[in-house]
Amino acid sequence: MSIRCKARALLVGALAIGGCAAPPRESAPQPGPEGSAAVPANGPGTQAPPHLGRAFDVVAAESLLTVMVYRGGALARAGHNHVIASHGLAGSVYVPSELARTTCELRVPVDSLSVDEPALRAQLHDPAEFPPEVPQSAREGTQRNMLSEALLDAAHNAEIAVSCLGLAPVTDGRARATLGISVRMHQATVTVPVEYALSGSELTVRGALPLKQSELGLTPFSAMLGALQVQDQMQVRFIIRARASRTSQPP
Repeated sequence: MSIRCKARALLVGALAIGGCAAPPRESAPQPGPEGSAAVPANGPGTQAPPHLGRAFDVVAAESLLTVMVYRGGALARAGHNHVIASHGLAGSVYVPSELARTTCELRVPVDSLSVDEPALRAQLHDPAEFPPEVPQSAREGTQRNMLSEALLDAAHNAEIAVSCLGLAPVTDGRARATLGISVRMHQATVTVPVEYALSGSELTVRGALPLKQSELGLTPFSAMLGALQVQDQMQVRFIIRARASRTSQPP
């Protein structure tokens, strides 16, 4: 096998193992009045406030979490940007009369995470960075690497936990939420601008934020001495729809 063929085979192998992912555009839309800001991890001793008020249970079929990950390195053009998604969000949001004391406990089952659903890529309306089609081998390689021991370690960590520690300030339909995120026993805290709508027994929350893998205690994939890699920073978007629990009473 020639040197050129060996190099090409190595590149194809790296793509299949790690997937790939050009940097996010600064103009990517984010709801809320301000950009989000990451706060250093608080460590395992972080204690969430008590749940008060009416419980709203997440409707998984109407909720969605998407994470855009981006290729990097000198050989970035050989790879793809990817859209990771979960349609399996679960948990509850607790809304008291004093909205600033809103809390939540959410779960993202790791085995619910999908890679590059064509419909979700099309919704980004960015064919240059997110063309509709991604080779099946790249999708499977990204999924395998994402769930491997090196990243989410799905064999030993079945879910990602997210808790809302409060809202501040709260204005008409907008707020900044402080979220605690637990990934592989690593605790991180971030703030994110959210938009919310509360009408009777229906609650909808939308938000978006830039988030680094390293903030979650993860090491981004890298191969060929960094020539092919996944960028540390991701773009996260979510919509959560929840309905009042039948066993919960208004505050």
